[in-house]
Order: sequence, then C-alpha cells, then structure tokens
Amino acid sequence: MLSYTIRRLLQLIPVLFGISLLTFSIVHAIPGDPARAILGTKATAGQIAEVREELGLNEPLVMQYVDYVKNLFQGDLGKSYLTNRDIGEEMFPYLAATAELAFVALALATFFGMNLGILSAWRQNSWLDYSAMLIALIGISMPVFWLGLLEQWVFAQELGWLPSNGRLDARTLFDPITGIYTLDALLTGNWYVFEDAWKHLVLPAVALATIPMAMIARMTRSSMLEVMRSDYIRTARAKGVSEFWIVYKHTLKNAFIPVLTIIGVQMGLLLGGAILTETIFSWPGIGRYVYEAIGTRDYQVIQSGILVIATLFVIINLIVDLLYATIDPRIQYGKE
Repeated sequence: MLSYTIRRLLQLIPVLFGISLLTFSIVHAIPGDPARAILGTKATAGQIAEVREELGLNEPLVMQYVDYVKNLFQGDLGKSYLTNRDIGEEMFPYLAATAELAFVALALATFFGMNLGILSAWRQNSWLDYSAMLIALIGISMPVFWLGLLEQWVFAQELGWLPSNGRLDARTLFDPITGIYTLDALLTGNWYVFEDAWKHLVLPAVALATIPMAMIARMTRSSMLEVMRSDYIRTARAKGVSEFWIVYKHTLKNAFIPVLTIIGVQMGLLLGGAILTETIFSWPGIGRYVYEAIGTRDYQVIQSGILVIATLFVIINLIVDLLYATIDPRIQYGKE
C-alpha cells in the first residue's frame, strides 16, 4: 500500500506539470491585456508599457513559463497583478469557503442519494422505486442556476426563512481561524455565528447537491440491484436473514465501490465547478475568485487557481483509490 501510494504521488508531478503548461498556454491565448485591465480604458500607451514591463509581460512566453514553474517548485504561487498580494494568502479564504460549501453539499448528496438508491433497489418496480427515480431524474435535469433562483424566491423572499446570499449576516463580526465558519464557530464556542453560518449554507448547499444526489441515487440503485441478484444474497434470504440486514450489511457493502467512485469524482467537481452557485448566492469561493480574475486578465491568479483545483481533484481521486482496499479486502495494491 505504501509503495503504491508513493508511486501515485510521484505520478502527480507530470500530471500537474502538463496541467500547468496547458493552463499557461490557454490563459495567455485569451484576448486582452492585464495592464490595460488594471489601468482602465483611459490609460496612455506609455503607462500601459510601463506596467507591462513591471509585471514581466514583455518577457518571451517561454521565459515567463520557466519563471512560473521555478516559483511553483519553491511553493510560491506568485502575486496577483491586480492587488499585488501573495496569491497563496489571498486564495486561502476563498478556498476555505468553497471547501465548506462543497463538503456540506456532498454530505447532503451522499445521504439522500444513497438512501434514495437503496429504497429504489429494495422496492424495485414499486411506486417507491418509480418515485425515487423520478426525483433523481428531476434532480439531474434541473439547471443549478434555476434551482438557486427558485430557492431564493421561495425561501428568502416569500417565506423569509433563510438568507439569500453571503456567508454571514453583514452585521455579524467574526474573526475566523480556519476560514470554515461553522468549524470556527464551534472552536470558539460562538453559537450565534454557528447558527448564522448554517442558515447561509443551506440554500447554496441544496442547490449544489442536487445533481450529485441524482447521480449517486442512480448509481446506488443499479449497483445494489446487481449485487442483490447474487447467489449469496439468495442463500441469505433462504436462511431467513432479515431483509434489512441483507440490504444494509451484505448488499450495500459490496455495492459501495462504484458509488464511492462517483462520490470522489463529484467532490472534485464540486470544488472546482461551484462557480454558478457561488455567483448566484454571492458566496466568496474560489470559483468566483478565478472567474473575476478572468475578467481582469489576472494571469497569475487564473493559473494558480486552476492548478490548485486540479491538484485537489487528483488527490481526492487518490484517496478514493486507497479507500477501495479498505472497503474490499480483495483489492491489495501492494501485491500488484
């Protein structure tokens, strides 16, 4: 297991190198000039040339990329063209906000998705099965931005139950520790902030969880049905084992690996693909951070943001691969 983990970690190097090269090439092919974006449309040609020289944009692209990679190997993501702040420090609060939203959304998607899938497989071809799959179909077909706007209209505007945007009430003063507000509120014992943070999390997390929930439900159902047709399940039923025990003890465990794959992929996608939800709910996450950087042609922020998201995606998939061996003892990476 250890040698497999080390080998997979070493494989990350060429993967991330390829991602950095591809991102750098695409970002510099985008029309627009960072210097003009910083100075505005009234800037003179001399002022633009001066800023380009200051930012190193007059250097050949090859040299710019070499400098970028050198900085990466030193753990330096560079500085934002717009704010002149270190990107690592500037990005961290945005990354923490997205991580909090993504984890809550994935928890909701996994809980409801798996239970819908289990219920559907357990009562195959019944009205429960059809209802569960109808919910999954609606979930996978519904655009996230439309659901988000619908939630805001119903629960924020009409009913007034939940806030429609942001992470905390504007009047709430709070000094975060990790950037994950619910966790920080627990660590500091601030129950008012804890309640306020959860209220702000509900609507964006539900909107973000809808599509992953539907995919997990469909995968759980098909995987469960395949296992439930196995001989050992028939034998268990013949021995009089309770249906609940058969479903949750014998079937679910063996059907979980493909579901785990979907959960891992969705977690990676949620971390990098929450930009629509973050925009609708004014959630200060990394998706919005990179999106706004695209508008200002802040090349360093775009490159570093995409690289960080890609790194997280690859690491999450590695963790999922390692969990396979924990769930299924037949999978032994060390004996490959």
